[in-house]
Amino acid sequence: MSDNINENEDINSEDKDRDTKEKKIISEEENRNSEYEDVCFVCRRPESKAGKMFKLPNNICVCNDCMHKTMEAVSQFDYQGMLHDPRFQNELDQLTKQGGIPNISFVNLADLQGDGGIPNKQKLKRKKKQEEGQPALNIKDIPAPHKIKASLDEYVVGQEHAKKVISVAVYNHYKRVATNTMDEIEIEKSNMLMIGPTGCGKTYLVKTLARLLDVPLAIADATSLTEAGYIGDDIESVVSKLLAAADNDVEKAERGIIFIDEIDKIAKKKNTNTRDVSGESVQQGMLKLLEGAEVEVPVGANSKNAMVPLATVNTRNILFICGGAFPDLEEIIKERLTKTASIGFNSELKDKYDKDKNILSKVTVEDIRKFGMIPEFIGRLPVIFTLEGLTREMMVKILKEPKNAILKQYQKLLELDEVRLEFTDEALEAIAEKALKRETGARALRSIIEEFMLDIMYEIPKDDNIGKVTITREYIEGTGGPVIDIRNSQLPEVRNDAER
Repeated sequence: MSDNINENEDINSEDKDRDTKEKKIISEEENRNSEYEDVCFVCRRPESKAGKMFKLPNNICVCNDCMHKTMEAVSQFDYQGMLHDPRFQNELDQLTKQGGIPNISFVNLADLQGDGGIPNKQKLKRKKKQEEGQPALNIKDIPAPHKIKASLDEYVVGQEHAKKVISVAVYNHYKRVATNTMDEIEIEKSNMLMIGPTGCGKTYLVKTLARLLDVPLAIADATSLTEAGYIGDDIESVVSKLLAAADNDVEKAERGIIFIDEIDKIAKKKNTNTRDVSGESVQQGMLKLLEGAEVEVPVGANSKNAMVPLATVNTRNILFICGGAFPDLEEIIKERLTKTASIGFNSELKDKYDKDKNILSKVTVEDIRKFGMIPEFIGRLPVIFTLEGLTREMMVKILKEPKNAILKQYQKLLELDEVRLEFTDEALEAIAEKALKRETGARALRSIIEEFMLDIMYEIPKDDNIGKVTITREYIEGTGGPVIDIRNSQLPEVRNDAER
């Protein structure tokens, strides 16, 4: 009878061992097939760097080095002589047979981080193995500059020179990535500096580009950047945003584009005796990013800390576009242009350039250096171009021509109430004139339209008989009201026009 019991126990133990081996094989296959790789819980290195991981309960992974260090640290403690005391030898042997000390378990991290353990936004994607000489991108799939500009024309009014420069830069960036492994001649990247008055469309231009292109594009803000060790975002956080836009795929992020907005806010402070942690020091810290270097960036966070995995990203193939309004740069340009003699044949009037709308187009590297940007920083941005200030004609075009123009948005809103909204040409000119006086660029258009459309949007749902509203110049200037047409027997025609 006892022999049968022993045989059954042996069979059960063999089944258990077989089940555990099968589960281990299945988990290893799932891990290999997963697009994300494990990260060591202790040193935060990914599996591609640290090697094979030890799987612990509750989705905890520990690399070989950290596991050995932990075992060595534990083996140094004797627990007050317990390991060498013969009285405890039987108990220790029994615990070893049972598989460890009972009633002791790891902290359940799954309860803290959700059912899936460590979220994918803090995991790294595995690097895909590419054949030697295989280009990362096919040149035939690259959109030509005129096609990129044509797509931008549908959304952005004016700024022909800026759209042309960005289209060529992006096209060359694609070609540079495509020919990286195909030729001995290495093509240098052309980082760009975009200068233009507030509200002229710098950020909107890049955001539109992000929608049109199938390339990772991150838009970062330079105002929150500080020197390493101070409160604020680290300089590497701009690359971290690009890595997040590429879904934590390092190879995809390494051929992306980064747009750093408000770059003029990190200019060197003048006449200051305190440490400039958000000015010149940030420019110096960004030099290695712009030129190309391998930097360690946090995954899924803005700053490095012990609980965030780090990824190594090479910025050699990342295109940087910097943009800023550079206030008071016009005064520096005027001062340089009017520095000639004030008496004689070469003299110029001091107020000659006061009414020049496109004074920024005469900018030079010396003017930007005088503004507060260090020469090493400007030297890594070889392509410098300016955007034009908005005129009244451009304002009118912005109101009605782009695909998602502001007037089209309001017309769509009133279409849902079966009401047709129209604007006279004189009304559009009045809106543009008001916006120019505010000197905040295209942003003023939205605020002006919100003001006079408030009463219309409030009153129209009250009366179902209203079929058409026409906005006039008198209503914009506050000397009259809008023209309201009541529905009649032509109601089906009004509806058809609204649907069109």
